[in-house]
Amino acid sequence: MLKEINDLNLVNNLSDYQVSFNQFNQVLGFFLNDNLIGFVDYSIIYDRLEINYIFVKEEYRKQKVAYRLLKYIIDNYNYQNITLEVNINNIPAINLYQKLGFKIVATRPKYYNGVDGYLMERRIS
Repeated sequence: MLKEINDLNLVNNLSDYQVSFNQFNQVLGFFLNDNLIGFVDYSIIYDRLEINYIFVKEEYRKQKVAYRLLKYIIDNYNYQNITLEVNINNIPAINLYQKLGFKIVATRPKYYNGVDGYLMERRIS
């Protein structure tokens, strides 16, 4: 089940990533038997949506959890422009994003602790 999360402790105890809410930030969680197994942290900034972070517990990876989280956002939010950054070495994530219609639009040098990152965008025309 997918649902919005308002409890920071719930997501901040799941991974090393620390969510902090602000006027733009939201978190969508993926629950299995009432247990949070993954989430996407995203920001709605005026006319665009930015994916900040996606996390899925290791034992639930490769089970389309991240796909379903992103697909929900794509299908339920009416934004012409969705962006995200990804480590250029994270091939599984890049493949997932491309499957969902994201395209590489720029390279960010040394974005991830000395490793380049791609800026990817999904635009609806």
